[in-house]
Amino acid sequence: MPKHSFDHVTDWVFDMDHTLYPANNQLFRQIEVLMSDYTHRATGLPRAMADELRHKYWNDYGASVTGLVEHHGIDAHDFLHHVHQVDFSVLTPDPHLKTEISKLRGRKVVFTNGPKAYASQVLRALDLDDAFDHVCGFEDAGMIPKPQPRAYDTVFRSLGIAPSRAVMFEDSHENLKVPHDLGMKTVLIHANNDGPHVHHQSDCLVSFLRQIG
Repeated sequence: MPKHSFDHVTDWVFDMDHTLYPANNQLFRQIEVLMSDYTHRATGLPRAMADELRHKYWNDYGASVTGLVEHHGIDAHDFLHHVHQVDFSVLTPDPHLKTEISKLRGRKVVFTNGPKAYASQVLRALDLDDAFDHVCGFEDAGMIPKPQPRAYDTVFRSLGIAPSRAVMFEDSHENLKVPHDLGMKTVLIHANNDGPHVHHQSDCLVSFLRQIG
């Protein structure tokens, strides 16, 4: 991978969950259990059916909360607060990741579908709370989740990010389609997909950043 292929980058945009920490971490599993519980109570469906519905909304909209708001009229803020009351001690800081991020020239941005308060807690637990110039959560995208185009447009416009001079790191190949079409470099982390919207992929974010730093 030519290091110079990233020389033009001035904005480094990172997803958070399963991108800045390994996908096998148990943090998000806690959230999934809480989302299933909330969906069960909000819809009155048996738990197994509620869990299937939560997955369907996740696949259809990019976030379960969007489907629950659209079809069941729940309060999005109440949902987001409830399902992110988790144990952050399962996260382990990686000092090498912090070092490699600090070497990147330009702005460093976190763009997550999670709420901003949750993102702050995750970054604090990872000892990355001072590693980024901006942290953009679900609220900053107008309560619209990736991969919906309006989410990217809202966040990128607010920060003045020029896609032709930016790169996005994601664990979801679906969430890289819009950035690719906008002209961003795309890097898939902790996952595998050979789609045309994925320029690079790596099982290890630290190793990848070392190659281009």
